[in-house]
Amino acid sequence: MTSTVVHVCRHGQVENPDHILYGRAEGYGLSALGHQMAAALGEHFADVPLAHLRCSPLQRAQETIAPIAAAHPELEIVTDHRVIEAENLLEGQSFGRFNQRLALPKNLRYLWNPLLPSWGEPYRDVATRMRAAIADAAVAAGEGGQAAIVAHQLPIFIARLAAEGRSFVHNPITRECRLASVTSFHFHGPRVVKVSYAEPADHLYPPKARIFRPGM
Repeated sequence: MTSTVVHVCRHGQVENPDHILYGRAEGYGLSALGHQMAAALGEHFADVPLAHLRCSPLQRAQETIAPIAAAHPELEIVTDHRVIEAENLLEGQSFGRFNQRLALPKNLRYLWNPLLPSWGEPYRDVATRMRAAIADAAVAAGEGGQAAIVAHQLPIFIARLAAEGRSFVHNPITRECRLASVTSFHFHGPRVVKVSYAEPADHLYPPKARIFRPGM
């Protein structure tokens, strides 16, 4: 049986000088560097025989998929709310460059249980919707086909943890899901048998941006 592959890409860098945890808020598009990252993704997929495109409805994701779609004009982009950013009760705040305001008293009530997490959408719910969307993309691509999805860091990483049978509990700093990265889910039939990872925009990534902060 030939493998079907669904490539799930994280969006490029966002224009966010105030370090806002924007979450699902409207109006956050790519920075100039983010557009370069999106172009790198377009080049990465230019010669890949994609059969299906799917994307989060948020602006930063739609702008990231545009160069990929331009290289495959025969494909329509399916907007899928199941691959949207995770819901977060802290959305709209600025925590500062190094998260120093995250521990303000008004925020502590949301941080009592990182296993859920208590500040937002449960990891299990994120995994359920992402797995369903990725499986639908695999079906749309057809046996032996390839699909590309543009989504967001946490949902992508949770989908990977689910596919690999790993615990959802993790330190955000350790997520292997950098800006404009590609996490690929390899299917044999309806089952994911392997997950691979690539960074087509690695040469553009700011060296100091390894530090995790909300709103990247």
